[in-house]
Amino acid sequence: MNSPGPPAVEQLFEHAPCAHLVADMGGRLVLVNATLCDWLGYDKTELLAGPTFADLLSMGGRIFHQTHIAPLLRMQGSVAEVKLDFRRKDGKLLPVIVNATERPWNGVPFLHVAAFVVEDRHRYEQELLRQRQRAEELAAENARGQRELAAERGRAEERAAFAEKLVGVVSHDIRNPLSVIRMSTVLLERSGLSDSQRVTVDRVARAVTRVNHLLGDLLDFTQAKLGRGLELVPATVDLHQSLSDSIADQQVAFLDREIRFERHGSGFCVADVNRVLQAVGNLVANAVAHGAPDRPVTVTTASRADTFTISVHNFGAVIPADQIPNLFQPMVRGPEAHAEEGIGLGLFIVREIVERHQGTIHVDSSTERGTTFTIVLPCTPPGSSS
Repeated sequence: MNSPGPPAVEQLFEHAPCAHLVADMGGRLVLVNATLCDWLGYDKTELLAGPTFADLLSMGGRIFHQTHIAPLLRMQGSVAEVKLDFRRKDGKLLPVIVNATERPWNGVPFLHVAAFVVEDRHRYEQELLRQRQRAEELAAENARGQRELAAERGRAEERAAFAEKLVGVVSHDIRNPLSVIRMSTVLLERSGLSDSQRVTVDRVARAVTRVNHLLGDLLDFTQAKLGRGLELVPATVDLHQSLSDSIADQQVAFLDREIRFERHGSGFCVADVNRVLQAVGNLVANAVAHGAPDRPVTVTTASRADTFTISVHNFGAVIPADQIPNLFQPMVRGPEAHAEEGIGLGLFIVREIVERHQGTIHVDSSTERGTTFTIVLPCTPPGSSS
């Protein structure tokens, strides 16, 4: 059986995988193939008798043809890979890529056009465009959100700064009437009082002392949070002796508890003695509040060539390991703390004092060993280099 011969040139033209058309320079179609007719839904006679090449294009395509394609054809004789939309007979658009060239036939120039359907590519481009638009919208939303967040953060910082300043001012101003109350209790103590009156005056004096302590914590907290840090006045002092005297005073304040003091080595060190005593006082008060009432609180000091160590130890409830990292945060108190124990600034201020001395503080707590807060201070002035 003989194999069929190659198709005729006319068949190749008519059923090519791309649309072909030829138009005169006025745009009137003089030759179209069957592929173009099938794509657009026209009979060949309709195309050859009716629309021009520009009429087959969408409105945007017509404008682009007049402003770009036609001038380029006149200038360079051809255009390649131009994206256009053909308008089908039913009004639907068909996206195509067009190659066009001007060629003479028997001395007369004609426009030769080949078009390739790009529906899949068109859908991809449309989806890409939608995703780009969506990305731009999300970027714009994010930018707006960042601006709003920055504005809200600024307002929050202003409110926080105002609140901290207000706390500092109010705390400072409250001390004036407290001083009057305290002096009044001193004068009353010197006069003849009955036993019941003396109990009442003592209660007022203790309340004034407690409020003064709370105000001191608030002032120190405000100063630290406003970025200035706690003020230090370093000097060479015998910390062993200073701490010994301070512990003796605290023993008077906690008559129902045993507070021991142990010292090792020479006690001279460069530090702000009042701030160090404040830090140790806070730790002792904390140990008394949370320690076992039938076991002593022990304060131990030890000096070496370049460091001075202070430890405050007590037996009692163990501090859970997961709570230790947050102990020195402001307004944080243990789960068993009571309202009268303070507002949760004592350990925060201890850490601030230690860090201002360029020292360190760490905590060890277990059932067997008890709880120990250990401060290590350099024996050189804060901020100096060794």
